[in-house]
Amino acid sequence: MAVPLTMQAIDPAEPGGPEVLRPVERPVPVPGEGEVLIRVAAAGVNRPDVLQRKGGYPPPPGAPSIPGLEVAGEIVATGTGVDTVVVGQPVCALLAGGGYAEYAVAPYGQCLPLPEALSTVEGAALPETLFTVWTNLFERAYATEGDTVLVHGGTSGIGTMAIALGRLFGLTVIVTAGSDEKCAAAVALGAAHAINYRTEDFVARVKEVTGGRGCQAVLDMVGGDYVPRNLQCLADDGRHVSIAVQGGAVATVPIFEIMRRRLTLTGSTLRPRDAAWKGLVADELHRTVWPHVEAGRLKPVIDRSFPLAQAADAHRRMEAGDHVGKIVLTMG
Repeated sequence: MAVPLTMQAIDPAEPGGPEVLRPVERPVPVPGEGEVLIRVAAAGVNRPDVLQRKGGYPPPPGAPSIPGLEVAGEIVATGTGVDTVVVGQPVCALLAGGGYAEYAVAPYGQCLPLPEALSTVEGAALPETLFTVWTNLFERAYATEGDTVLVHGGTSGIGTMAIALGRLFGLTVIVTAGSDEKCAAAVALGAAHAINYRTEDFVARVKEVTGGRGCQAVLDMVGGDYVPRNLQCLADDGRHVSIAVQGGAVATVPIFEIMRRRLTLTGSTLRPRDAAWKGLVADELHRTVWPHVEAGRLKPVIDRSFPLAQAADAHRRMEAGDHVGKIVLTMG
């Protein structure tokens, strides 16, 4: 099938509320060196998309203004340096932007094969959370079989992926969530314990469920005053990894406590990292995680999918905070 010159995309001219997410016509992008053009079947919706829409998270240099950090679809063209034999391959891919569109460009190194065990909606919901949880929980926090970890936002895309990977790789995952219903959903997905942070003190509960020992790692997307409380949840030699600052970008931490208990505070952002690094992560995921995906043992939790034209409703659902798992746009 020939590739058209134009496509439908969501590309707001100005920041604002969900209502700025209207379909517009844009030129189909052209893949550069090492890149492929994907006919998008579905695109994942992530919190950074919401921040970008509000004007708080500009795309990195060279990335398109069209939001969307992950897609699933079919490779329909290649740039220089990529063998045309890959044309026709179903893939899911991590992007620096451009996913809310009928066509998107991705470095071929950031594409992973879409196995028969996954639908395109499920494939589109995998890359962003999988790359994020793998690099932060397993690489930066060194979580290994037998470890207990605390993950905030247990029913978010990140939280549900952490539960799923934890189950596959032998972790005991404790999560927090904002309602009893969400806590029940997290336990049903495989969390060992779920703490309602509105009605319980998560520090006291973590100490209780770990027999006073604490956990080996915390994956935190809240920041602010959660950070010193998270440190109280850690066992000696524990690792604290920050991946977002939804509750505040500044924290006061007890330095001597960090020294005395040999704690590690680290963190990372995924989107600005270069394609070479993301390609290495994709290779590692292909080796270590993809066999589970191909066997149907790892699937993202899907909350709801919306047609591209209803991207505004998808963002409203994310901002309402009632979702469990991933929200996806379909080009259908």
